[in-house]
Amino acid sequence: MCGIVGDINLNSKIVEEQNIKKMLQKIKHRGPDDKGIFIEDNVGLGFVRLSIIDLSPAGHQPMISDDNRFVLIFNGEVFNYIELRNELIDKGYTFKSNSDTEVVLKSYQEWGEKCLDKFNGMWAFVIYDKETKETFGARDRFGIKPFYYYIDDNRFLFASEIKAIKVSVENNLSINDQAIFDYLVFNRTDYGDKTFYNEICKIPHGHSFLLKNNGEFKLHKWYDLSSNCNKPQIDSKKYLELLTSSIKLRMRSDVPVGVCLSGGLDSSAIISTISKKLNIKDIKSFSAVYGKGKKGDESEFIDEMSIYLNSMHYTTPTAKSLFNDIEDVIDMLDEPVPTTSIYAQYKVMELAKKHATVTLDGQGADEQLAGYPYFYGFYFKELLTNFSLVELYSELFHYIKKHKSLYGLKTLLFFLLPKKLKINLKVKKVSYINSNFYKNHNNKNILVGELYSSNSLKQSLINHFEYKLEHLLKWEDLNSMRFSIESRVPFLDYRVVEHTLSLTNDNYIKKGITKHILRESMKSIVPEKIRIRYDKVGFSTPEDEWFRESYFQEMINDILKNPTERFKKYIDTKSAISMYDKHLKSEVNCSRDIWKWINLDLWLKNNKDVL
Repeated sequence: MCGIVGDINLNSKIVEEQNIKKMLQKIKHRGPDDKGIFIEDNVGLGFVRLSIIDLSPAGHQPMISDDNRFVLIFNGEVFNYIELRNELIDKGYTFKSNSDTEVVLKSYQEWGEKCLDKFNGMWAFVIYDKETKETFGARDRFGIKPFYYYIDDNRFLFASEIKAIKVSVENNLSINDQAIFDYLVFNRTDYGDKTFYNEICKIPHGHSFLLKNNGEFKLHKWYDLSSNCNKPQIDSKKYLELLTSSIKLRMRSDVPVGVCLSGGLDSSAIISTISKKLNIKDIKSFSAVYGKGKKGDESEFIDEMSIYLNSMHYTTPTAKSLFNDIEDVIDMLDEPVPTTSIYAQYKVMELAKKHATVTLDGQGADEQLAGYPYFYGFYFKELLTNFSLVELYSELFHYIKKHKSLYGLKTLLFFLLPKKLKINLKVKKVSYINSNFYKNHNNKNILVGELYSSNSLKQSLINHFEYKLEHLLKWEDLNSMRFSIESRVPFLDYRVVEHTLSLTNDNYIKKGITKHILRESMKSIVPEKIRIRYDKVGFSTPEDEWFRESYFQEMINDILKNPTERFKKYIDTKSAISMYDKHLKSEVNCSRDIWKWINLDLWLKNNKDVL
């Protein structure tokens, strides 16, 4: 895991090495072990290294091919590098290192862009061809590793984090108001190629690009999830075999490995599989706790995993620690985020840094196994529209009996509504939106149509990979790399994803319970108390209590009662003040909205030079 940057002048102007150094300085936390720069005429590439595989200098980047033609900078890991290395050796290639970086470079030499189909891992990389003067780049299937870029008539800039691009072109940037609207109203970021800056984009997941010497820039979708999830009659029993294989691959490391443990099924399944299926007993875990019985605390379930763990490590995020860390958190994130759960993850990574350099995490399981509560609504909608009324009645009966809730039925009714009405209902819950801002951006939203309009459970899962998963992966990357940690996500092995999304619906939801195939696979592996739990918690925080603390009251009141002109463009402060007063009296819990006000205000102040 590392950080990459690049500066390519499209007007043939010589690249200034100082700019590459300036960009690298902004992401030095991503690679404290080594750095390298390649400059040739109008092309500049930079790299900072976090050593994971082959810690020797032989893994140094930028890496240049034996024939001196190709130059590679690579962020991520190709976990099946040993198998690919052997395949390349059989073809006559020789290797100077044991790194996966050299495997990536020689795979490209052998197979060109088709090498991407062979990689099992997470990556964002660039290869410069000194002969043709063309630049090729690619991102992994699901967007685990980030890739941002800026392009105009004169320049192409790219980096692992937005801050490295901003330092070069800050005066040329403007704020993407539609992104702010979707953030405030729908709690969503990171769909498509857009960012909170109009001029900075992302290479979409599963895409590659080619930048020609004449400045022509072309994106190409090299991976399509939907077309790889049409494999009928797949044996559901193969699921555990594939998941175990994925975890085994992601245990490959020349540095210590640990697991982020939330107390939920996904992270517990990873630890239990490592211990019982791979017979590895020296496992460390890292968890956020708040005290048994307190909101957001998962200690009761985390403790169940002690039988599998060599050492368990805990951190307790508090209102005061968030208050003290908030400037670093906002700066780290580059863009606003809709929840303080990212802070719990931030503190877990800070803790993990003391004991490991690689962590495994459960991201991606909810998206492929219908783990979020609203997936019930998609399933019920499919049963209703297909007139599977007996099955619908049965599933509703089991759902209400087990969950003692009508939420699934409410989401069904919501998903049956026309798109415009869905948007209006969402907006009504966000009464503090500035009316002019609302009028200008309400009809421009595409997210609701893509994310909420699925006619089948399977399509809703695939849509979540396309439009929702990436913002979680972005936070995972930023939080882990802030503390120079490589985070790996076994549930996002493409073999696991494609297999799971090719199964029938009863492998996702059955008798009112989600993640059916994972629960069945984990019988006698995961403690029963965790395997059969129905609630969904994740990295939650007691944020509603936090924002009643005196120091936060002072901060929030200052934001709302002495707002900047830029803040007022988006927020009706009179309405927000009224909401916050009710929150302080415990009449309502609008803590997520409060966090969005804080985050937006601090982000805008950090971007005072952006139009």
